[in-house]
Amino acid sequence: MIHFDITNLENELNNLEKQTTENNFWEDSKNSSKVLKRITEIKNKIEQYKKVHNELQNLKDLTELLKQENDEDLEKDLEKGIVTLNTNVEKLEISTLLSGKYDSNNAIITLHPGAGGTEAQDWVEMLYRMYSKWANSNGFTIEELDYLPGDEAGIKSVTFLVSGNYAYGYLKGEQGVHRLVRISPFDAGGRRHTSFASVEVLPEITEDIEIDINPDDLRIDTYRASGAGGQHINKTSSAVRITHIPTNIVVACQTERSQIQNRETAMKMLKSKLLHLKEQEHKNTIDELKGIQMDIAWGSQIRSYVFCPYTLVKDHRTNYEVGNVQAVMDGNINGFIDSYLRSIVNFK
Repeated sequence: MIHFDITNLENELNNLEKQTTENNFWEDSKNSSKVLKRITEIKNKIEQYKKVHNELQNLKDLTELLKQENDEDLEKDLEKGIVTLNTNVEKLEISTLLSGKYDSNNAIITLHPGAGGTEAQDWVEMLYRMYSKWANSNGFTIEELDYLPGDEAGIKSVTFLVSGNYAYGYLKGEQGVHRLVRISPFDAGGRRHTSFASVEVLPEITEDIEIDINPDDLRIDTYRASGAGGQHINKTSSAVRITHIPTNIVVACQTERSQIQNRETAMKMLKSKLLHLKEQEHKNTIDELKGIQMDIAWGSQIRSYVFCPYTLVKDHRTNYEVGNVQAVMDGNINGFIDSYLRSIVNFK
């Protein structure tokens, strides 16, 4: 059961704000950044709580007025207020579930097609559009970091940054294999095709998180950008690819105007991947001790998007499903996000 303790949050906020007044607070930049970030997080949660509390009080006052006089306008205001309150209560409930170590961070998402050539690459482009529309509709911003277009259509791979409060917390459940079933627009025979795409979601590493990387373990290559971006990046070797030799992890960035900026962004991406690897190794150790084996093989889809012979989007982990496929592809995925967050809390 999730409990929203407003008193503890207010006490924590007071203690943190007292720290900012100490003489040596700003000397430790990493700690000060961490404290200020936490202050912002708590203030946002308290603001959400107060908003719901005030809405509830207003509805109580409207109810009392309606008891005294039967007014159609007041009744309509009450109905609208109840809908708004329910929506904001759900948002507050979900925010209490975002308590993971990196949930408040920005998210770095990478999309890759499975086997199937143009069909699978088109599926990646559809997913990219879906996440972009979700971000825009929910107050997040998208920054493209690396983009490799498909040969005929679609996308071979794309990496983008989703920025905003708790971006990683909301999107972490999207990681996995996504399956598409449809009549292929690239098949002259009009046959039904099944395509797969992988979604990788990592938290963007902030300065207060230390990841040690030996420079000797890196191979850094520069090249001309292949994606859109104007004449500048196509005429200069501004794109950067970094290979972490011990793990064979490869990251690339080509969307910034300068090689230095691309290198800095690529290093952030590498740190995020190394952190994820470290966390996964730790998780696997715990799972082995518990005797739990998780199947993360390619093809073990977390969600299916079916356009034909019927329309349905279903999450196979939570069994949450929606019949309106087009709405989902237009970014309406909050139901899937919310059901996943609730399911992992219930599992714990």
